[in-house]
Amino acid sequence: MLNELDAALSSENRYHDSEAIPDNENKQVEATMEPAYKILIADDHPLFREAISSVIASGFEGSEIIETDDLDSALEITRENDDLDLILLDLNMPGMHGLNGLITLRNEAPTIPVVIVSAEEDKQIVLQAITYGAVGFITKSSPRAQMTEAIQQILNGNVYLPSDIIRTSKESSHRRTRSDENLISPELLNSLTRRQLLVLERMAKGESNKQIAYNLNIAETTVKAHVSAILRKLGVHNRVQAILSAGDVDFSQYLKR
Repeated sequence: MLNELDAALSSENRYHDSEAIPDNENKQVEATMEPAYKILIADDHPLFREAISSVIASGFEGSEIIETDDLDSALEITRENDDLDLILLDLNMPGMHGLNGLITLRNEAPTIPVVIVSAEEDKQIVLQAITYGAVGFITKSSPRAQMTEAIQQILNGNVYLPSDIIRTSKESSHRRTRSDENLISPELLNSLTRRQLLVLERMAKGESNKQIAYNLNIAETTVKAHVSAILRKLGVHNRVQAILSAGDVDFSQYLKR
């Protein structure tokens, strides 16, 4: 594990050395590099925090990792770091009270994706966590490579679920789509500004806030403000619900106005 952390630190040092590269070459390097992420790990088990930190350091080089061990401090960190890309949240750490802690955190920071990382494997709890706003559920028994893939999917803007409940989730989504072909009414879409429509369109494509900011040439904080406004106007509680609702929308007809 120490070797992996040393390798990650060496890679990060090489990244900082790029400052010596001439501006034009440096811009080309930056354009091709994968973005670094800022990730909060909230878990009261030091060994697991160390393990998941190692997964992030080796799988997402250059990322900044913040650690905490209870809900109150996690809430404080989200207030002080509104540029977090992801929160990995344990269901059973102090202050959580199960899914109530997730609800509190989602209300406090609705634009920051939250993933439950837990030893719990009950299907009902997993589905409830998604209903309450989590964008993924990773079991602590998952192999290292599977954890890396799950985190990558989530950072790409997708929802990650354990393989044994994906079928249940897909069947439920399919039934919902067939029963309601227009999940977002034209009136609600017309209430969005052009910029909000562009942000929602890219959210529906699975882009993260960082990717949206880059593609629309705006600040990431501006993207988060747009996401908050979109959730409010559409009457949904989280990013996942907004993405599912916008899945079949033809944005071109609304962007012509």
